Amino acid sequence: MTDMQTPLDRAFHVMEAAPEDDLARARYYEVLADTELFLVLREEPQGDQVAPDTFVLGEQTFVVAFDTEERMAPFTGGPAPYAAISGRVLAGMLAPQGIGLGVNLEAGPTSFLIPAEALQWLVDTLGTTPQEAQARVVAVHAPGRLPQPVLDALADRLTRAAGLAQAAFLVEAEYDSGARAHMLAILGAGERAQAPLAKSVSEALTFSGVEAGALDVVFIDADDPRLAAIGSCGMRLDIPPAPEPPKVERIAPGSDPDKPPILR
Repeated sequence: MTDMQTPLDRAFHVMEAAPEDDLARARYYEVLADTELFLVLREEPQGDQVAPDTFVLGEQTFVVAFDTEERMAPFTGGPAPYAAISGRVLAGMLAPQGIGLGVNLEAGPTSFLIPAEALQWLVDTLGTTPQEAQARVVAVHAPGRLPQPVLDALADRLTRAAGLAQAAFLVEAEYDSGARAHMLAILGAGERAQAPLAKSVSEALTFSGVEAGALDVVFIDADDPRLAAIGSCGMRLDIPPAPEPPKVERIAPGSDPDKPPILR
């Protein structure tokens, strides 16, 4: 088993070091949601149905998953069937059934039991959708000060949005109502990418402890007359181009988020 720390390990250590810090705890669940987990199964998948290995602790049933394949061995004692599935999809499958999640059990100091109630909180948080507004922007200004965790979260989300847009600009927008608010103008996003990008920004704010309404999101194209003003005063946040698609030789059951396995 590798000794290299994973992003989930690092988030866990920060959370453990500050048990009263709600943002550190939220950050752990954010990383969990975006982590590919390897769910231990009792038997090989049958079509799109999987039967997770379960255990009962107290009055709650748990399933077991790991954030690397190598970490399964101490728990399973050898090769075992598994399904690769994202944390957010797995939480959405487990929470309604009242099933908890054991993360990296017997795989080191970052093992963690997550009760079903915590998974339900994660599902509810991820289920929040951005609200559309009709206010008209009449002027843009240089952005004010935002907490560094918010800027870090935005940069992280935009980095992971590789290929979905060209860049983003953070400004302070002045509306026809006289109100002012921070606004993120995302350049070059296709129509199909706009909703996922808006939701990703909303999640970044939520997990940073900031209300989603504190940052508006608009989408602009290269020929948008507002681009010159936005680009001149805004803080630019780069979005990397799409990476070359990897050569896939084997697709593990559950690895397609649009076709999650069915627990049975």
